[in-house]
Amino acid sequence: MDQSLWLSTPGHCEIRPVEVPAPAGGEVLVRTLYSAVSRGTELLVFRGQVPANQHDAMRAPFQEGDFPAPVKYGYLNVGVVELGPAGLRGRTVFCLYPHQTRYVVPAAAVTVVPDRVPAARAVLAGTVETAVNAAWDAAPLVGDRIAVVGAGMVGACVAKILSGIPAARVQLVDVNPDRAVIAHALGVEFATPERASDDLDLVIHASATEAGLARSLELLAPDGVVIELSWYGDRPVAVPLGEWFHSRRLTLRSSQVGRIAPARRGRRDFAGRLAIALELLADPGYEALITGECRFAELPTTLARLADDEPSSLCVRVSYEEDT
Repeated sequence: MDQSLWLSTPGHCEIRPVEVPAPAGGEVLVRTLYSAVSRGTELLVFRGQVPANQHDAMRAPFQEGDFPAPVKYGYLNVGVVELGPAGLRGRTVFCLYPHQTRYVVPAAAVTVVPDRVPAARAVLAGTVETAVNAAWDAAPLVGDRIAVVGAGMVGACVAKILSGIPAARVQLVDVNPDRAVIAHALGVEFATPERASDDLDLVIHASATEAGLARSLELLAPDGVVIELSWYGDRPVAVPLGEWFHSRRLTLRSSQVGRIAPARRGRRDFAGRLAIALELLADPGYEALITGECRFAELPTTLARLADDEPSSLCVRVSYEEDT
């Protein structure tokens, strides 16, 4: 019998048995190799902090149940196709599917992982996809002075992508000085908020804190732009629109992975964006974002531990090898 992870009540997960049907025409049966915990969004779901007016917008593609609980949620899954179209059988694929040992989805819902990308690293594809969309929204220029405030999974991925802009100076900013190790592994500078460089052209905010957003605005040069990536759930957030906001003609703009960035909406689709993310993961530097691993059977206790705030953790990868 296959198994899946369910949030039974806010703050409590359990593993439940699930019957996986045989795939019909145009479908694939995938055996999961790895999944990963999206620390920001998934822990908001775990705590029951998805606002009622966002229940529909926050649904994952293959979610079962409804917020706040019981709900089967998640979207970072890598597995191998056991049954399906000949061109996909035996291929390693990424899918926006929750934590489950095996599952059936339409063949169009999976993306083949390039041969040069290890399956264990490919679990980051959904997070890198978010970072790609943020980079499209930010539209950095050659030589820009850039900060990414918040060195979580998404912020770190954005910093890694933007570091490829010619002559750009990219600084990863976080209150936790231990994140300097992550920044250096990604090939970018690091600073704590009080030591961050200012007079910047562009700031990407991904700390999900009021203090981080305020500091992001403070770091901008005149006519600078903050791209807001943070998801705050049901928490109200104060935005400092006094002080320098008007006199410097600053811009605060949101970015959200649920829609393609306007600058690319007519020329890219979701599948193409995800394929770009997987291509980027050929770079072994992204390995620095995986800071822990657990077995699928240990996932309920691992989520509870992460929700109690484990500041050193970024991405926790879930291994299914011993559970299938």
